[in-house]
Formats: sequence, C-alpha cells, structure tokens
Amino acid sequence: MNKFTLAAEAVDPGRVPKRTVYTGAKIPAIGLGTFGSDRFSAEQVARAVRGAVAAGYRHIDCASVYGNEAEIGKVFSEILSSGALRREELWITSKVWNDRHDRVIDACKKSLADLQLDSLDLYLVHWPFPNFHPPGCDVTSRSPDARPYIHENFMKTWRQMEQLADSGLVRHIGTSNMTIPKLTLLLRDAQVRPACNEMELHPHFQQPDLFQFCLDNGIVPIGYCPLGSPARPERDRTPDDTADLEDPVILEIAARHNTTPAAVCIRWALTRGQIPIPFSRHHYKENLEAAAAGPLSDEEIKRISKIDKNCRLIKGQVFLWKENQNWEDLWDTNGEITPP
Repeated sequence: MNKFTLAAEAVDPGRVPKRTVYTGAKIPAIGLGTFGSDRFSAEQVARAVRGAVAAGYRHIDCASVYGNEAEIGKVFSEILSSGALRREELWITSKVWNDRHDRVIDACKKSLADLQLDSLDLYLVHWPFPNFHPPGCDVTSRSPDARPYIHENFMKTWRQMEQLADSGLVRHIGTSNMTIPKLTLLLRDAQVRPACNEMELHPHFQQPDLFQFCLDNGIVPIGYCPLGSPARPERDRTPDDTADLEDPVILEIAARHNTTPAAVCIRWALTRGQIPIPFSRHHYKENLEAAAAGPLSDEEIKRISKIDKNCRLIKGQVFLWKENQNWEDLWDTNGEITPP
C-alpha cells in the first residue's frame, strides 16, 4: 500500500458543518460509520476508513463489537505517522460493548490499544442493556444471562465512564440507544453528563420527541442508519420495514437537485441538526459532498417531516431478557421504563 496522502480531489473539511457539544468542542457533522453489517470484513472496513479520510472525512465512528478496531488502528497509525494530519484534526469515537458494563475502563484501554491512540474524543455506552449476543447471530439469539435495564446498575457503568473522562483517556462520554425515561434518570444522577446520544434517525424514523429532548438538554444527537440501512443484517429485517431511499418525496427532492436519494437523506439530517454516520465502502466521497452541499429548503424539510413512518429498523430483539416479550419493551414506548 502506498504511503497515506490526502486525495487531490478531497472535499475541503472546512465546508462540512460542525456541531458543538457542551464543552465547546466541535464535531464534524458527518461521520463514517464502521459497522460492517456482518457483510464486510475488517480489512474492507479499514480500507474504507483510509479512503474516507483521504477524501476529507474527519469523523470516524468505531466500536469494539464491530470486530475491526485493530485493523482500523493500523490505518490511524499510518495516517498520523504520515504527517498528513494531526491527531486533533480527527474526531474518533468508540463504544463499550454490553458484556463489559462492569469493566468499562479495561474495555476502553483495549479499544485505545487496538486503535493505536492515546485518547478518544467520544466514548459511548453502546446499549443500556448488559445483554450479550454473538456476532452474526440471528434474531432468535438470546443471552442466558440477559437482564432488563436497571438504573442503579447502569449508573455503576456510568461512574466508570466518568472516571475515563476524569483521567483524560476520553474527552467526552455519551450514550447510545437510550430513551427519554432512561436519559431523564441519567441526567438527574450523572456527575459528568452525556455529550451525545447515538440513536437511529432517518426520514422514516425521525424520533421527534427524543430528538428534541436531546437538543433541549444540550445533548448532540448522532444518527445511525441515516439512509435507512439497506445493508443491515438479516436479523434486523422484518416484513413491515420501509425503504427511505424509495420514498416518493425523497426521490422527487433528489430529482429537483439532480442528486441521489442518499444525498437528500444526508442533507436532511444536517439541516435538521443531527450528525449522520453512514457507512459505505465506495460512496463515502459522495456522502461527504452531500454534507458540504448546504441545507435543504424549509419547504423540503417540512415535506420530509410528513413522511415519518415511525419505522424502527434496528429493533434490538436479541437484547430481550425474558420469554413472550415484544421488541417494543426495549424502547419504553409508553413513556416509562419497562419493569423487569
């Protein structure tokens, strides 16, 4: 492989909007996701990271459970040793997996070692449930030790997250896959509050209440599945799922701008105020160009607001903790944390 260099036709990172967290730190408002959806090898994802950074990406969203941090770490080492970029020019996120809720600090140090970094810009609790499932499992998989969300236990995990922030190993801590009731308790009890919440966000699943709750409480919303995740694992597919990229409104706006439906979804996300983190092996530059293209019009945003189908794609069935449960039990849909 040739020495890392920035692409001559790279998108100027200065054209990409930024979001400001409560510390004043600024996050590039589009990131490259690194979940390979059980479809792509660690090496393929790492090559996408290398190409995306060369093309102008400065925000990379990682996680230990994705099984590719060691390969991505080699890319980070190559990038930083090349002198083409300084560490502070990159925003790098990782996440503690469910089977390490009681060993957060060790998990973070393992991610740092794999990523070949001294610190992370953001470290998230990947799921609020300590329930493990093996990579590549199907929708019927259940952990024999599965447990519900118990706030006192989650706060033990969060206290370890706070220790990481205090130690300087991570600059910010945050959450993922939370709900308003769970975040309300966390904000009440946290000594270091979450800077970000990563959540499923796309035109067919806009989560307006949770999205606004995050904004109202100074939490930056980061949106996964921003294109409707057409390459998501089979376990996350159900017959009622809808496809954002095939929505007539999205298609019409794309035609009006002479662009792709994916670009419209990304521009919608940035105009609305969230940070999309699409993964693509080949179209990362087009996604970045969409982020730099400027906002959609108020009329277009209003039209897209009306196509919300409340279609959650990543339902999380593998995290259920007892028999005869529905996946909605994970998401506190009645406004209260589901009891054990």
